[in-house]
Amino acid sequence: MTDNDYETAPTALDGDAGDRLSQVLVALFRGVLHRDSAPQLWQGLLNLQARVRDYVAVLGLELILDEAEGYAFLRQRPRDPDAGDELPRLVARRQLSYPVSLLLALLRKKLAEHDATGGDTRLVLSREQIVEQIRVFLPETANEARLLDRMDSHIKKAVELGMLRR
Repeated sequence: MTDNDYETAPTALDGDAGDRLSQVLVALFRGVLHRDSAPQLWQGLLNLQARVRDYVAVLGLELILDEAEGYAFLRQRPRDPDAGDELPRLVARRQLSYPVSLLLALLRKKLAEHDATGGDTRLVLSREQIVEQIRVFLPETANEARLLDRMDSHIKKAVELGMLRR
């Protein structure tokens, strides 16, 4: 099957191939695209994957697509130190606080452990489980309510960044 075969294959998205490509690209430029939350866009991405890769490459980006886990996002291509003119950053870097960085690192570790066990394709953790994981690395506090409020704000930040879903 060639790239042209993908163009003409019917998809769940309405409109012509240009409209489908635009819809997929806009979704990727906005953030992470999840198979579960946008099945029509996901199918459009799979059908137009080669065109998406070519389009974003012109902008100095690369498509990261994990079909097994069901997510895709755009990432700035690593800079080549030998290249003359460097493109400006299109995808902004976000500086994260220590607790949010720690939360994401611990969740990534937990996800890797979950994947290694070969269980369900999704990892679902409660707020309490997340708090217990990160509590070990934070200073002791007598005010439990304040700790939980701070943890809720860190979790909310991870959700806003698209790195965690409720």
